[in-house]
Formats: sequence, C-alpha cells, structure tokens
Amino acid sequence: MSEATTEGVLRQVVVVAPVEKAFEVFTTRFADIKPREHNLMTSPIAETVFERRVGGRIYDRAEDGGECAWARVLVYEPPNRVVFSWDIGVQWTIESDLENTSEVEVRFIPETPDRTRVELEHRNLDRHGPGWESLRDGVADDQGWPLYLGRFAALIDGTA
Repeated sequence: MSEATTEGVLRQVVVVAPVEKAFEVFTTRFADIKPREHNLMTSPIAETVFERRVGGRIYDRAEDGGECAWARVLVYEPPNRVVFSWDIGVQWTIESDLENTSEVEVRFIPETPDRTRVELEHRNLDRHGPGWESLRDGVADDQGWPLYLGRFAALIDGTA
C-alpha cells in the first residue's frame, strides 16, 4: 500500500519476522532506521533515541551534545502498535504549539507466525496549518516514510 490521502500518508511493508521481533527492531533500532542526514540541528547527529514508553520522546542527540526532541510517544502497546506525535512543522523546524502537530501510528499485524505486516499511518497533517500539504508530500516521497520502512525491512532481513 502506498497512498497519500487528503490529510495523511499510508505506507506498509511486510517483513519475514514474528510480530514481537518486528516491533522490537522498530523501537530499539530506530537510530538505524532514521537517516542521520534527516537533521534539524547544526551539528551532526550522534544518535537517535526512541524512549519506549508512553510519555517518552524520540529525539536526536548531536555530536556537540545538543538535543532535538521531535516526537512524543503517545501510545506504546508492544507488540501491536506505537503512536507518536510529529512535532516538526511545515518549515521543517520544531513546532512549539502542540495543537499544530500530527501523529504517526505504526501497527504490527501478524500474517503468519513468521511474517508481519507493518502499517504506518501519518495522520492529521492538516493540523500543521497553512502549507501542511508540503509536509505531507515530504513525508510521502521517497526520502520520507518509504525510505524509513525500506531501512527497517533491511534491518529485519539482515542486509543493513
């Protein structure tokens, strides 16, 4: 599935892994999924941290020690789903008004005991206000969620 809706983006990938492993790899190895060049700071990214709990953050730590928190974990239900906010605005800067943020839900659906479909839905993009369509188009293109899911699948396959 590869679809950009009016207000959201839907993507999916099927991986050869039990649902528990797929969920664990996505949340524990997010630093390997998110490209380091996707950086809102002036210093290069040293690591990306995914705090695995409701109320946790997803943030980048720069080589100079600075941090940029760009998401908040809203739902954490291993091994079935995780939902996090998208606190990056239409100018690709941190959105300070949380009313103007969207959310990303990642669902892990077992197809067989050793095969999992991972569905990613980035929704409510219109909350970002004027110009939100450019944000939708950015996360939908080849350098957005398709890239992240491709890198995730490569981790599962052991090719990354």
